[in-house]
Amino acid sequence: MKTTPPAVRVEQGQDTAPGISTSPDANGVKGKLTHGAPLAPLVWFKSGGAAEWLFEPADLADLRDFLRNLDPAVPVMALGLGSNLIVRDGGVDGVVVRLGKTFAKVTQGGDLTLDCGAGASGILVSSTARDAGIAGLEFLRSIPGTVGGFVRMNGGAYGGEVKDILVDCDVVLRDGSLRTLPVADLHYTYRHSDLPEGAIVAAARFRGRPGTPDAIQAEMDRIAESREASQPLRSKTGGSTFKNPDGHKAWQLVDAAGCRGLTMGGAQVSEKHTNFLLNLGHATSAEIEGLGEEVRRRVKEKSGVELEWEIQRVGKK
Repeated sequence: MKTTPPAVRVEQGQDTAPGISTSPDANGVKGKLTHGAPLAPLVWFKSGGAAEWLFEPADLADLRDFLRNLDPAVPVMALGLGSNLIVRDGGVDGVVVRLGKTFAKVTQGGDLTLDCGAGASGILVSSTARDAGIAGLEFLRSIPGTVGGFVRMNGGAYGGEVKDILVDCDVVLRDGSLRTLPVADLHYTYRHSDLPEGAIVAAARFRGRPGTPDAIQAEMDRIAESREASQPLRSKTGGSTFKNPDGHKAWQLVDAAGCRGLTMGGAQVSEKHTNFLLNLGHATSAEIEGLGEEVRRRVKEKSGVELEWEIQRVGKK
């Protein structure tokens, strides 16, 4: 790292880069910066290397100050719950930003809207909507991630997508500036948005429709039961591995290619839902990603369809 913010508290017993202040109050920056932070405990697959630096901002102003003072050449990546992510074994260069409790609040706004911090979970958002009598957000109950990830990837399940409920979002750009982007500016497509490069989602507003708490809870229960019955929820996994190609279901293509239960080292294609990869215990990220690539090869050979990764893969091999 060429330049590190001079005003961050360094955690963990690692060497520090020249120029880092150990004072938590220097220049008003209050967050923690951890050098060589293991990322495997923070992601669902429980595999992969370390972050060169892991930054946990104290609040929005802290995040903005950090990015403003950071060398523009240093790469920055946001990390939510780590549910849709393979961190490669070589780790991640630059800074990984993890938003904590300060960014995990959900409050009711006006006109059937919720104001959501980027670190809030789908369960919290959907439950708050239920209590407020706001329907249409129940599908978020089934997505194992945070608002920041939902907004970036146009998260969706059980007939709903973020593009259908998002009003706008607040993003911190790589230079520390704050912008509010309406949903139209994100140009959503399937599991994709046009968020600016390096932008970190800090908050979002979702709008639903009138509903009753009982009916909303019933729909959330239906979704939870369906998910429990069909997905390997109690395994080390990353959620849906591949995007559904036009006119196809990814899991059906994987199954037809004979990949159900296929293994590579400590990684396996789930026998319960073939669009899920599993870490059976001590799989490396190379084994998990390699298994995914082998599945893609077999599906292409069998059906002619080229599967696209839905799970993000980051870092060095």
